[in-house]
Amino acid sequence: MKQTILCVDDEVDNVEALERLFRRKYKVLTATSGSDALEILKKHKPVVIISDQRMPKMQGTELLQKSIELHPEAVRILLTGYTDIESVIEAVNQSEIYRYLTKPWEPTDLLLTVQQAIEKYELSHELKNKNKELKKALDELRVLDTAKSEFMYLINHELKTPLTVLSSYLQILMETKLDSEQKNYLDKINNSVHKLNALIEDVLELVSAETGHKKINLRKTSLDKILSGIETDFLDQAKAKNIKININYDRAFLKVDSDIVKSILKRLIDNAIKFGDKSSEVNISALQQDTSTVFKITNTGPHLDTKKIEKILKPFSLDEDFMNHTKGFGLGLSISQALLQTHNSHLEISSKKNQFLVQFEFSEIPESNKN
Repeated sequence: MKQTILCVDDEVDNVEALERLFRRKYKVLTATSGSDALEILKKHKPVVIISDQRMPKMQGTELLQKSIELHPEAVRILLTGYTDIESVIEAVNQSEIYRYLTKPWEPTDLLLTVQQAIEKYELSHELKNKNKELKKALDELRVLDTAKSEFMYLINHELKTPLTVLSSYLQILMETKLDSEQKNYLDKINNSVHKLNALIEDVLELVSAETGHKKINLRKTSLDKILSGIETDFLDQAKAKNIKININYDRAFLKVDSDIVKSILKRLIDNAIKFGDKSSEVNISALQQDTSTVFKITNTGPHLDTKKIEKILKPFSLDEDFMNHTKGFGLGLSISQALLQTHNSHLEISSKKNQFLVQFEFSEIPESNKN
């Protein structure tokens, strides 16, 4: 579709010359006075307005200034003689003039100027639309953040409270005299209570990290303090699948919330064992690379393509083709990702053949700050 331009000049020959110059590429509207041009602008929205400066009753700069009210997005070009340049320069900003060209104009130069003006208009129009889309997306994110905060309040107060009451009375019942069948029933109820409580805690952890409510305590911490003995929490789980845990790390110091980093590592190690092959190995390392320390957790297990990796990073997402919902809630990776974002880091996941790698990194504390 041809773009529309408006040409204004009190000389009919000049208007016709401009129309002949532009009509092959553009839809051309013409006027021989400022008042006629303003009437046209009430009905049409030209992309570019080209006006002569010296016209009776209304000069070009005055017309272009008035055109701002009718069509502020149009790009304005002024044609002027050499003797008018000083007065035109003073009015350029006030009339929002994109360019001014001296008469007689050079056709190629004028064609190029108009083409550049149209490109400016289209770019500005596209940018305006993008800004509207971004504003809409930002408003939606703000609504979502508010909803998440309200959801966190709901979970924390409306679910945890009755669950705490249920757990308390359950403990009282378990201390009474029960036959084997009753004890079996209560054990099943107790397991379900623990599972539901774990789910609630995970959801609260995820939402608090994503909404910025998670409290962060950054302190200088050694890798030894973070990783030493962490495998003891998984000895029984690893033994059940005959999995060997290997840990290797450098002597380095990080400025992190050590509790959060441990939480991330435990979730990732739990996943590595849970979904790893039997009689395999889980390797955990934290080694220096340039100015960062890179954490890596590798295990052998089913191959995951890019789409499946993107899926399991989303909350409550488990693929039945390679995971079983009874093994978890599908929150481990998404919580880890959200917690890492509080430290300006993120998970990187790759899968090659039967090798699965999850890694993330933190910047190190300079050597001079370690003491």
